[in-house]
Amino acid sequence: MNLPAPDSLPIVLVVDDEARSREAMRRTLDEEFRILEAAQAEEARALMERHEVAVVLCDQRMPGISGVEFLKEARQRWPEAVRIIVSGYTDSEDIITGLNEAGIHQYVLKPWVPDALLATVRGAAETRTLQRSLQRLDVDLRAATPVLRQRRSEALARARAVFDFDRIERAPGSPLDAVCAMAERMARYDLPVLVLGESGTGKELLARAIHYASPRAAAPFVIENCAAIADTLLESELFGHKRGAFTGAYEDHPGLFQRAHGGTIFLDEIGETSPAFQVKLLRVLQEGEVRPVGSATPVPVDVRVVAATHRDLEAEVRAGRFREDLYYRIAGVTLAMPALRERVADIPPIARRLLHDVGLELGRPGLAFAPDVAPVLLAYPWPGNIRELRNEIRRAAALSDDDLVPARHFSRKVLHGQAGAGLASGAVNGTDGGANGTAAALPASGTLAQRLEAMEAMLLREVMLRLRWNKTHAARELGLSRVGLRAKLLRFGLEEK
Repeated sequence: MNLPAPDSLPIVLVVDDEARSREAMRRTLDEEFRILEAAQAEEARALMERHEVAVVLCDQRMPGISGVEFLKEARQRWPEAVRIIVSGYTDSEDIITGLNEAGIHQYVLKPWVPDALLATVRGAAETRTLQRSLQRLDVDLRAATPVLRQRRSEALARARAVFDFDRIERAPGSPLDAVCAMAERMARYDLPVLVLGESGTGKELLARAIHYASPRAAAPFVIENCAAIADTLLESELFGHKRGAFTGAYEDHPGLFQRAHGGTIFLDEIGETSPAFQVKLLRVLQEGEVRPVGSATPVPVDVRVVAATHRDLEAEVRAGRFREDLYYRIAGVTLAMPALRERVADIPPIARRLLHDVGLELGRPGLAFAPDVAPVLLAYPWPGNIRELRNEIRRAAALSDDDLVPARHFSRKVLHGQAGAGLASGAVNGTDGGANGTAAALPASGTLAQRLEAMEAMLLREVMLRLRWNKTHAARELGLSRVGLRAKLLRFGLEEK
């Protein structure tokens, strides 16, 4: 058996201030990859300047600079390197934000499993190889021989099948049906689209479906999160720059509008842009041309814009924070993605799909939910929508010792929400934004006796779920007899699981 030469192996950069952790990752990965190590961000920068790094595996907690902050920088300077964060915290706000801002491919939970880590890094390296292949293929396709045209047609057919509106996971009769029907109808017309909805509701997925259902499907679909980078960098990223336009501009850089020529550009969180940048974007949309930073010559572009935001843009216009003329330019068609709590019936099929995907990520394709999971998922109002649901499923799957994932591995806020969701009418109706992202567990009004009863029902439900409805153990923990426990369960309607 001929093994590849070490110099031909993909390079993985491990950034971690703990030597034992770096050594453990080296032992896990060094048979398939060439490993470089750095104890801090400065060493990592120097290594990335000298080597063509395929994957960056970075610990979140480091002295001086966090892993997310370093990966944000890596995204700007070395965009082709696939970025992975390692952390022991599944619901860290820094990591959740960094998934978009730093373009993080995936995060690895501590303590990590060697086989799962190897599969994750292997998948990241394959993603980078695929990205490079697609870039080379795009260049080749411009020559457009009959064989390449056929391959491109087949690839387009596969993409259309994957991103078809019918593939957006939902239950029969879902409120999302009307949104998808309207989006599919308007996709064929070359109108700008504005997608409204809370973070994590699937706005990007809808934008992709619109692109692949449109006459522009054969052209590129590109994405930019307008909230992820500063205005000056956003201008360069979208409109491009010329060599020497600013420090670090060593070569001409075509912007995303140029790369999306003939296709679609998805501008996520457009409501976060400054008034100064809005003026520049409006000019591009009105004139159909971009002016790269440092250039006096405009470049014509033909692009369909799909924009998205979690803000109420009409209210932002009235408050003077968003330009009215830009609003009417991007809102040719407005679609509103309902929050997950407004389409509770969609939760089971979405959860099953997410568990299937998580199982593949963890190398455990046989994962399934235990029967006690459904009531927990259905009753929690999911203020973080599908993104929060995905994080909870990842957590529960990682904590599960076998292929049947039980409810007790979900976080306490979800288990408490299962008992309190029926009382938290504000959260269910979408009026409780929740600064901490959790569901209200108790009613906002009522007598002391009513509130104490609600608290008692919540506690009973949480204990029964955690103990998998073992009444003997639950009665012992709560200091009740089995008869007393059963009477309380009947009183609160909790006897049936």
